[in-house]
Amino acid sequence: MFRRLALLLTLLAVAGCAAQGPARAPQARIPAAPPRGEPGPYLNMAASGLMAALGRPAFVRKDGATEMWRYDGAACRAFFFLYGAPPAVRHVETLPHGAQNAADLACLTALRASPAKTS
Repeated sequence: MFRRLALLLTLLAVAGCAAQGPARAPQARIPAAPPRGEPGPYLNMAASGLMAALGRPAFVRKDGATEMWRYDGAACRAFFFLYGAPPAVRHVETLPHGAQNAADLACLTALRASPAKTS
C-alpha cells in the first residue's frame, strides 16, 4: 500500500512538472544593429591612406587577418575594420552611430578635420 501511494505521488509530481512546460531562460535584449551603409570616401581605402587622412589610431586590434582601428574624437569614436590583401577599409562604424547608417558622417568629418598625431 505504501509503495502504491509513493508511486502515485511521484506520478502526480511528474505530471505537474510536465504541465508547466520547460523552464525558459531570461532573454537578453540586444539592440538591433544600425543598417550598413559604408561612407564612400573610406570604403576600400588602403591602410596607408587611412593613416594619412586620420593619423595614428588610438587603438588597434588584430584578429587573424582582420584589423580594427579606433579613432577617438571629442564627441565620438570611429571604428574602421580593415581586411583583405592588401588590407583596406571594408566597414566603418561610429559611436554614436548615424541615424540611417552605422557611421555618422559628422563624426568622420570632425576626425578628419583634426587628425591624430602620427609621431
